[in-house]
Amino acid sequence: MLTRLMPALLALLVAWPALAQDAFPNRPVRLIVPFATGGPSDILARLITPKMSERLGQTVVVEARPGAGGVTGVDVMVKAPADGYTIALGSAGGLVISPGLDRNMPYDTLRDLVPLTLAAVVPEPVVVGGATPFHSMQELLAAARARPGQLNYASTGPGSMPHLAGEWIKAVTGVDITHVPYRGGAPLATALLTGEVQIGLADLPILLPHLRAGSIRALAIGHATRVPWLPDVPTMREVGIAEVNTDNWHGLVARAGTPEAIIARLAEAAVFAIKDPAVARLMYDQGALPGGNTRAEFAAFIKAELERWGGVIRRANIKVD
Repeated sequence: MLTRLMPALLALLVAWPALAQDAFPNRPVRLIVPFATGGPSDILARLITPKMSERLGQTVVVEARPGAGGVTGVDVMVKAPADGYTIALGSAGGLVISPGLDRNMPYDTLRDLVPLTLAAVVPEPVVVGGATPFHSMQELLAAARARPGQLNYASTGPGSMPHLAGEWIKAVTGVDITHVPYRGGAPLATALLTGEVQIGLADLPILLPHLRAGSIRALAIGHATRVPWLPDVPTMREVGIAEVNTDNWHGLVARAGTPEAIIARLAEAAVFAIKDPAVARLMYDQGALPGGNTRAEFAAFIKAELERWGGVIRRANIKVD
């Protein structure tokens, strides 16, 4: 009997990985958000996951694992089994900026991660407090040149995209303004409102309520074109700083080594969610441009962003302790 059963058992063992992939997912999927609960990344994840859950037939659970500018959460995913049950919502900070700043990265973006799709692009404006006298980028730069070192700009932390954007502007324009890091967008906005700092750079969703209220003014937007939320605010190119593009972005990634069939299933579910009209509308209302590109397009985008931000870090000689 064993002799007769052995071929069937061997065939079952050979087919088992494929059968397991066909059944994916048969339990909840973790989506690691590498920033604190309630922040822009967390909000974005919670907009996407209901439709992803619907498409996959299993719940996609959001889990916040903040730290190291987005690196900690991505590293949690990289260290999880390569079975598709743990994915991450990475950002520019953790995927393309930190590799240029930190020689001791726990993962290699191109080697250890598999891009699924770009989730959203988030423009970053240069803003000033409502009590400041600056109503244009030209006025701000003229004041900075007249008072070197006396004006300061706020960022969401050392090595963050706002920090790099500020240093990039300094390198291109030659102005001397002082960097003041804060622990996130909320304290940055508070510092602008109280006059603790004159200038700030941050993701548009964080600043949009204050911009609409008029308590903070936007002088330029770091996007290729003007954005619909701030149609009267010029682009960096329009104010003569064509080199500077400060779009932030978020994208879904899985661990390298995950079976192709599972990667394809996850990517399809993510694109389905992001392109859902209701989800896209909610993203837009938050100040984000919905993504949903192909895996190949997102992979090419990440590679280009690594080169771009690495070049900015080198040219501006940006150091983070």
